[in-house]
This record gives sequence, structure tokens and C-alpha cells, in this order.
Amino acid sequence: MSDLFSTFRLRDVEFRNRVFVSPMCQYSSQDGMPTEWHLVHLGSRAVGGAGLVMVEATAVSPEGRISPADSGIWSDEHATAFSPISTFIRSQGAIPAIQLAHAGRKASTDVPWRGGKPLREDAEGWQTIAPSQVPFADSYPTPREMTPGDIEEVCLQFRDAARRSVAAGFSVIEIHMAHGYLLHEFLSPLSNKRQDGYGGSLKARAHFPLRVAEAVRAEVPASSAVFVRISATDWVEGGWDLPDSIQFSRWLRDLGVDLIDCSSGGLVPYATIPVGPGYQVPFASAIRNDAGIATGAVGMITEARQAESIVASGQADVVFLARAMLRDAYWANHAARELGVDGFWPVQYARAVN
Repeated sequence: MSDLFSTFRLRDVEFRNRVFVSPMCQYSSQDGMPTEWHLVHLGSRAVGGAGLVMVEATAVSPEGRISPADSGIWSDEHATAFSPISTFIRSQGAIPAIQLAHAGRKASTDVPWRGGKPLREDAEGWQTIAPSQVPFADSYPTPREMTPGDIEEVCLQFRDAARRSVAAGFSVIEIHMAHGYLLHEFLSPLSNKRQDGYGGSLKARAHFPLRVAEAVRAEVPASSAVFVRISATDWVEGGWDLPDSIQFSRWLRDLGVDLIDCSSGGLVPYATIPVGPGYQVPFASAIRNDAGIATGAVGMITEARQAESIVASGQADVVFLARAMLRDAYWANHAARELGVDGFWPVQYARAVN
């Protein structure tokens, strides 16, 4: 028996195993629309045996994109374009999921293979927004501080994106509150210098992200699941940290969020992060134990027995794989074989299994 390949249930959503494909930006959209690339990229991971396949950070507005090539779901046409992708993922036995995002002060950049530098407003770029006029780095433009009206508008954009995601056939909606993007910027005192009801204390800094979570949960059927990805720490003294994350996760749990996807960092470019195999797993363990909510571990999880140990020891309920899945779309099926259990090979590939 394998804990990694046992079923897992949240609300009415049952996952065939606990190997989840992490959202990974492909920078392959035009005007936010998914393409054939997304169908093949995401569909391959479903064919490969994963329990959940999640679409990359998908912007709730054009201004919320990291780059002009980002995925988006700010119109009903976007939802229609995503529908065949979610349908195919489900047809292969995996649960289709999507991550909703707004990049905040880290928006308006070029794609990574062209350097990922900020784009000028006169060269495909746009004015970025943030809780405060604090740029991500010296090389980044100063964002415009959001007004209360802006906050209301973005909250509605997340709500509408959640509604469209449900219509597109996604059974899990994840809200991106990590990696230095807009909602994380509100949470961290390093980026949120506001003096109104959205800044100052932990509760005040969490006010807007919690409003977004509440709005999304209201649009998602009670039978479907809502995840939140957080950065459990900024890795900087005086920044957002694990105790903050535990309390924040309790508040999210009370709003009906079902799982915390535990990542870290991304808020500032000068953080010193001790990257290594499973380096973020202790965050998932602490939040699971102290906040009383299901968690996913992510980050440098690459080996089958490593993933098995994380789940079997109760450090996390599921594991999210990113780069390991880019290297091997069939990682889940290969891991199942290594652990001595049946995989999820499609019948079309049966002749190659044994």
C-alpha cells in the first residue's frame, strides 16, 4: 500500500492520488487566451497519472498579468476557451484546477526567456498597482497605490473570475496569495505601508486577501474546493513569517477554504532562501497541525520515496510537483511503479506498461 497513491477527498471532490501538478506559467497566451500548447501541456500530465492538474497563474484582469503572454480569465470568452482543457483533464481521471492571480507590482514584465525585465508603458507595458508605492526592486517602476475603489474592483474581478472558472469546468479554484504578487503584497509589512483599514496590524493587512477568499468561496459551489497558495515566510527579518501564516490559515479555514498550498518567498529580491530538497515541507506540517486545515507541500520534491514519506508521515496531505513534472509528464505513473502500486496508464499505452 502507498499513502501517496491513496485517494483523497475534499468536499465532493475525490482525487485518485495525492500527486498534484503545481501551477506553472507557460507564457504562451495571446490576450490571455489558452492555446493548443495548454491543452497538450496540461493534458499530458493528466494522462501521466496525476491526481490534480492545475492551470498556471491566470490573471483576473489584463493588468493583473505578469507578462503580456500570461493566461487570463477576465471574460466569458476566456472561460469558453478553457472548457475543452478542463474536459480533457477530467476525461483522463484527473481533477481540473485553476489558479486565479493578480501580479500587482510585479506585473508588466517581459517573458523569462527574454530576460523578464519590466516593460515600459510605451512598449507593451502598463501601470502597475500595489498596496503602497513601494517598487519590487530598484529596476522596477513605482506602482500606483490602490485606492479603496481599486480594492473593491479587484475583489469583484476575483469573484467574476471564480464564477467563470466554475463555468469552464474547474472543480478546484486556487487563489494566488504568494510569491510577491498582489495579495501577498497586502499581507507583508515589507510591501504594505498603508495607514487605512487595509494596513498596519496583521488583521488589517489580511483584510483584503480575506475579502477575496470570501468572494471566491461564495461563487464556488459547496461541492467544489477552494485552495489558497501562500508564501509561508518572506525569508526576511521583519517580514511575513510562519506564525502569521498559521493565523492567516485559521482565518481562511473559517471562511471555507479547504487547503493551503504552502510555498515561500518571492516578495523581495534580496531574501536569502535555503533552497534544498523539501525545504518548504516544514511549513506545510506546521500549518496542518496548528491551523487545523489540509495542506500541500511544494518545492524541490522530486523523488517518489521522498513524496511518499511526506504524505505517510502526516507532514502534508498532498504534494505539488512543478519542475519534476516539466521534466517528466508521467512522473506519477513512474512513481507508482517504483512504490509497487498500480499506476493510471491509459488503455492506449497499455502495451508499454509491463
